[in-house]
Amino acid sequence: MDDCENKKEEFRQYLLLEKKYSDNTANSYIEDLETFIKYFKNKKSLKNINRNDINDYITYLSNNLSAKSVSRHISSLKTFYKYLLLDNYVSVSPAAHLKVPKLAKSLPKILSEEEVDKLLDVKLTDDYSYRNKAMLELMYSSGLRVSELINLKVTDIDFEMNLVRVYGKGSKERIVPLGDYALDALREYINNHRGGLLKKQATDYLFLNSRGTNMTRQAFFKIIKKQAFEAGIKSEISPHTLRHSFASHLLTHGADLRTIGELLGHADVSSTQIYTHLSNAKLHQNYVDSHPHGK
Repeated sequence: MDDCENKKEEFRQYLLLEKKYSDNTANSYIEDLETFIKYFKNKKSLKNINRNDINDYITYLSNNLSAKSVSRHISSLKTFYKYLLLDNYVSVSPAAHLKVPKLAKSLPKILSEEEVDKLLDVKLTDDYSYRNKAMLELMYSSGLRVSELINLKVTDIDFEMNLVRVYGKGSKERIVPLGDYALDALREYINNHRGGLLKKQATDYLFLNSRGTNMTRQAFFKIIKKQAFEAGIKSEISPHTLRHSFASHLLTHGADLRTIGELLGHADVSSTQIYTHLSNAKLHQNYVDSHPHGK
């Protein structure tokens, strides 16, 4: 599969430049492609892979991965062959017949408003804790994706207009308003603590790590897990939990789905409708817990 290895970097550039995918999304496609390359290594060349070979590969994936992961691999494979067709490297896609199965959407995990208050009650002792406070307040105030959070620049925060400029999927810009709690935490961090993290380096990134460079996804994941543990929060938590909580709490307090979708950067309001199901599930649970004949 040396021919496939040669096409890998070209495919990455296609995803980034033509499809306008983010680095993280492109990397996910490349990781799936590497699994494909490994499976066919020393078996077949890329041009000789046929429909039956693809079916065998999907069976192999199905025996080793979850349905969600298999679905993602199928999507990646179909996109890869579409690129090869555009590049005139193949004349027929052996993956064209594959169907990406529709998966049942599981309800996202959220924190209660009381749990959010505990999470945001960061003990402020040093530059790092003020940074953590600012990150968490900003995420809950704006519903940013973690990839959007760690790539923010200082100039993306507008204190005069009380908003943040976000560059989301496909480099699409959106404007998200910020509340006073987030603005106060950001102002304190930027004015009095960010400089202590710079390590005599020059960078525009807003949130810095111990080396003076921009925060990583993995580092922020560790930060939010540690803060949740110290706050005594038992619920399972990840960076996306704050995004889900942001949307769910807005819906609970009367915001409409279209507004929430725009704030989240959803291209289609159907992506936002899962929060309605979440609200209905919570409503039903409250009924069962509270009504004399609810159980």
